[in-house]
Amino acid sequence: MAGEVTVDALPYFDQGYDEAGVKEAAYALVEEETRRYRPTKNYLEHLPALDHTPFETEVLKAEFDRMTSRLPMDMLSMKRYELPPPPAGRQNDVLAWNESVENSMAQLEHQAERIGNLELLSQYGSQAWRAHNELLVKMVEQCQKQIQHIRKQIQEINWQRKRDQMSAGDQLKNLEESWKGLVSKNYEIERACLEMEQEVERLKTDTESMKQAEEDKSKTSPKRRSSSSSSSSSSSSSSSEDEDR
Repeated sequence: MAGEVTVDALPYFDQGYDEAGVKEAAYALVEEETRRYRPTKNYLEHLPALDHTPFETEVLKAEFDRMTSRLPMDMLSMKRYELPPPPAGRQNDVLAWNESVENSMAQLEHQAERIGNLELLSQYGSQAWRAHNELLVKMVEQCQKQIQHIRKQIQEINWQRKRDQMSAGDQLKNLEESWKGLVSKNYEIERACLEMEQEVERLKTDTESMKQAEEDKSKTSPKRRSSSSSSSSSSSSSSSEDEDR
């Protein structure tokens, strides 16, 4: 699989992380990798651009345009709460006075609605707020239960990782001990084979020397026989001469 990384470390089993020089060596590896890493200006350029238009309303678009143009925010308009009379040029205009009256009636109705809302709030607001708080408490309790469940799952995963790593570490340790034993046995076998080869060579040398000695002995034995016979004949002739005398 492309981009797959094989982790060859067992943090729960490996030893020696606190030894001198280990942390410095790890930092040196990280620094070397960061020097080789050349980040791009936009590391998300391979992803398609996000489309925010389905979530944008006219108000949001206008606000985004204002922020893009770096324009100040408009002040809160209080014109809807004002009751202006007809302008000076329309003081005798009935339509202008009707518009003013209608505006005052709308403002009056709006204030009446506000008073009604305040009365409802004073009568039922505390109960609604209490119910809302109870709902929030239940939501918090549910979230806390979910957090505890997730933490328990994380803990179980860590325990399982520790068990797996300890088991794998023991297995690797046993395999390493077995490998050391086999290497030692192979060394002993090689040494025994070398000694046997040397012994065979020595035996071959001894055999060849013995054969050579036998050949030399067989060559010198006829000469010894001829010399012994000549010596015996000379001794017999000398004895016969002595008798004649």
